[in-house]
Amino acid sequence: MQASLLSPFRRFATLCMAFCALVLLLNPVQAAAQQGVNHISADLVAEHAPVPGEVLTVALRFTPQSGWHGYWVNPGDAGLGMELDWTLPPGWQAGAPLYPVPHRLVLLGVMNHVYEQPYAVLVPLSVPADAMVGQTAPVTVEARWLACSDQLCVPEQATLALRFPQQGPELQYQFDQYRAAIPPLIDRQAQLHLTPDLLRIAVPLPASVPLGQPHVYVEQRDVVDYAAPQAFFRQGDMLVAEIPRGGLRSGAERIDGILAFDDGRGGEGIRFTAMPGAVPAGGERIGGGEAAGAPMWLLLGGALLGGLLLNLMPCVFPILSLKALTLARAGESATQARREGLAYTAGVVLACLVLGALMLALRAGGEQVGWAFQLQQPLVVAALLVLAVLITANFAGIYELPSLPIRAGGPKAGGGGAFATGLLAAVVATPCTGPFMAAALGAALLLPVPQAMALFAALGLGLALPFLLLGFVPPLRGLLPRPGPWMETFRKVMAVPMGLTALALAWLALRLGGLHFAFAALAVGVLLVVLFVSVRQAGQMRGGKVMAGLALLACLYFAASLPFRVEEPAAVVEESLLDPVPFSAEALANARASGQPVFVWFTADWCLTCKVNEQVAIEREAVAAAFAEAGVVAMRGDWTRSDPEITRFLEAQGVAGVPLYLWYPAGGEGQQLPQVLGPDALVDLAQGAQGAQGAE
Repeated sequence: MQASLLSPFRRFATLCMAFCALVLLLNPVQAAAQQGVNHISADLVAEHAPVPGEVLTVALRFTPQSGWHGYWVNPGDAGLGMELDWTLPPGWQAGAPLYPVPHRLVLLGVMNHVYEQPYAVLVPLSVPADAMVGQTAPVTVEARWLACSDQLCVPEQATLALRFPQQGPELQYQFDQYRAAIPPLIDRQAQLHLTPDLLRIAVPLPASVPLGQPHVYVEQRDVVDYAAPQAFFRQGDMLVAEIPRGGLRSGAERIDGILAFDDGRGGEGIRFTAMPGAVPAGGERIGGGEAAGAPMWLLLGGALLGGLLLNLMPCVFPILSLKALTLARAGESATQARREGLAYTAGVVLACLVLGALMLALRAGGEQVGWAFQLQQPLVVAALLVLAVLITANFAGIYELPSLPIRAGGPKAGGGGAFATGLLAAVVATPCTGPFMAAALGAALLLPVPQAMALFAALGLGLALPFLLLGFVPPLRGLLPRPGPWMETFRKVMAVPMGLTALALAWLALRLGGLHFAFAALAVGVLLVVLFVSVRQAGQMRGGKVMAGLALLACLYFAASLPFRVEEPAAVVEESLLDPVPFSAEALANARASGQPVFVWFTADWCLTCKVNEQVAIEREAVAAAFAEAGVVAMRGDWTRSDPEITRFLEAQGVAGVPLYLWYPAGGEGQQLPQVLGPDALVDLAQGAQGAQGAE
């Protein structure tokens, strides 16, 4: 589901709200009679007596009853803005209403821009120069607005006559307060840029202005997804806001709005007008939350420890063959062991840095991507599939190429083999997140580029650390078996897990690009093996050169056709004992509003840790029975293919990849569960929830 499009639930809520309001507005007298008095009282007051040729400021003052609220000019996902019909003396003109900074109210995933406390909307009235003071006709306004509580919305109206209270310090103080609540209009124009998924706005704002948790309120309707998290980046005296787009997919020639400095606290902010222009990328993240605010040494330690523990995670199982052979080679000699350790570490760290830099560059360009984005790209998976087929055949002894970088740690392999092994290890092993790693990568999405790159390097160093220590600590190498003929047998045995890796990548290629794409990628790998065997045995095998030529032509054909074979495969609904609801922000809000406990898990076909957890701790009869007894709502988010809404949700939880497991007690806030679940972890949670319900 595209997060930038209004969800069916949100559209339904909006239509219901508008329909109910329209029905009541068709008979406002009956509506008023049924309600008796307005839930939001209003009056109209002038700052002072009118002066010919000047602008008179008047205040529409609203006072909501407890539990009720009114709306900003753009009410958000649901609601109605205020309408004003003025009756003015000849020559008088009413300007655009000026609103104070609203705040956000979220009900069942629907975001509204509201006022729950007394507020004043200021309206400038232009008084003509020839106006006769004291002889003007009365000024009145027919005002219509929507008053809502958590359960009910009522269209309200009033005919307000302009009052001119006796001037004095008290009246002036009131208008000073009203005027102070209106965010000032900045004197410089902001710039806007639209991407397929984001509205990016650059607002001129001095770096000295303190910001807590900023938020942009966009005046134009349906341009942005109101409930989606907003991202902010500081570049000197420029603040860049990135806001997921809403239902209006056409271009925007102008955006008016309010930038709230610390949303929900004090109501301070500025008004701006943005026109199409250049919006800079990158910068220091603002309002990043606790992860970005943690000490850098703590984040670096978490990344290092997370990479180290990744060696124990199921994600690395597909490449254990490469690591095992690298491990075996470390026992040959001190010089060779150090060279192997350094080369392997360099490959791992370089791969992590490149993957991190690509992710940050794509995000700066407006793409909603997270860690492991490479395995969401069909062509990357195809390349890994081809490489896995080649390594499997090489391990099995089907062919030998001295120039092949990865030769399974054979007796003639050098540092180049260890370096390439490190590259592949990082690319394949890092998609899943383990303990300590999630927080560090989540912070990397929020920090400036240099600090983020340092975290990626620390992650790579942690992943490579065991093999680096083997190279430089002789007692550790002494624990390894001595190199010998057994290594050749071991290499052939390791062809089995590498072959399983190739099959897993073929399945992933099928999920991402369809059957024809997966077949073409597999064909490229097999044809390359045929080509290498034919070239190697061209002098011994009759027709070897012809076979090599045909294999080369066929390989080039399938390789060139790969980009054109990618298709959008039909959605695969995996069977589950828990019968989970597909994840969306609205579905999660509905599930939590039902008053039942909620379990949400985020997974991907390329994440082996996810799959192991599902078999060990999730897809179990005991879990299904415990969930049924406790009334737990199960929800699953599939991140196999890129999904901007899931990416934004993961980022909001302070993580950058999967697995992620969340438990929401009935009526309570969510808690993150460990990335490695015990067999009875979910059963215990469900039984605890059932016990809490029984106690009530």
